[in-house]
Amino acid sequence: MLIIAHRGFHTAVPENTLAAFEAAVTLGANGIETDVRISRDGLPVLIHDRVIASGQAVADLTHAEIEQALGHKVPILDEALECFPGILWNIEIKTTQALPLVIGVLRKYQVGHRILITSFRHDVVAMCASSLKMDCGLLVAHRPQTLDSLLASCEGNPRIDYIVWDYNILDEAMLKQAAADGFRNFVYGPVTGSEHRHCLELDVDGVITDYPLLAQNI
Repeated sequence: MLIIAHRGFHTAVPENTLAAFEAAVTLGANGIETDVRISRDGLPVLIHDRVIASGQAVADLTHAEIEQALGHKVPILDEALECFPGILWNIEIKTTQALPLVIGVLRKYQVGHRILITSFRHDVVAMCASSLKMDCGLLVAHRPQTLDSLLASCEGNPRIDYIVWDYNILDEAMLKQAAADGFRNFVYGPVTGSEHRHCLELDVDGVITDYPLLAQNI
């Protein structure tokens, strides 16, 4: 079971920063999950929230203004990929507005990097799968009625080969069916040691976790 550090390892440093990514690498995580949005000056900034604590939307601020408001450096996608080329990257695309720019950036890293692209917008995943030679995955927050209904958006594209499930909706039968159909199952959101152990017992391929130390010690 791969351990993917959610927004890096951020117990002592801000999430989605180069320091958090470096901490995850040092810890021995197998991968890093991060989030991409577009700043007002057209840069692919790595930040999770649509609206930051000041009440300002990321899309309304320049990169420099975001850094000033947050009080720390905010990396852009190219910078992070170049700094840590040897780790698996799970890039979550947060908005459709980010898609053209992010695809342009990721095209430069199709060789020599291990990248999994995910989104809750499954149309975005489909567009990435058609445009890039990278693995793509469907982020799933609600249990679908059937696996077939979930996969209808894939249109048979072989690059959509991951399903990333919310821990709260795990269904063992559906996980087994997805694995039998050739998909890799990742899970996001386990919190306790027993929840991480549960993921291991379900034979999932990876966990995206804020607690990589717990995952390492099960």
